[in-house]
Amino acid sequence: MNMDNLPHTTLIEVRDYECDMQGIVNNAVYQNYLEHARHTFIKDKELNFADITKDGIHLVVMRAEVDYKRPLKSGMIARVESHCEPISKFKTKFTQSIYIGETTQLSAHAVFIIASISDNGRPAVYKDINKLFSL
Repeated sequence: MNMDNLPHTTLIEVRDYECDMQGIVNNAVYQNYLEHARHTFIKDKELNFADITKDGIHLVVMRAEVDYKRPLKSGMIARVESHCEPISKFKTKFTQSIYIGETTQLSAHAVFIIASISDNGRPAVYKDINKLFSL
């Protein structure tokens, strides 16, 4: 099995205050879960957002697509699986799936396009970006 294809996994406990009047996680909260999973992915690749920013590089979301499948409810564990691949020198694609606990029940599927830009908003290459795509 190719280890490069294994997704990065982040577990998140669903909290009461993240649920709407219907008792399910509000759609906007999924964005927080997905962002947190991307941040843990980057941290586990031994990259640090503060250091990246100090180097004058900003990783910004250009596109976010989320398909909602099954609701999450308070007390559940959300398992976010993240995979990252390069699109160009300046863009990275994160494909993420949220599952209910340890099951194969898909709660949401998302694709995020992340751009690497300089302080002045121009495309910029981060020197250690390839760490995202290695083991």
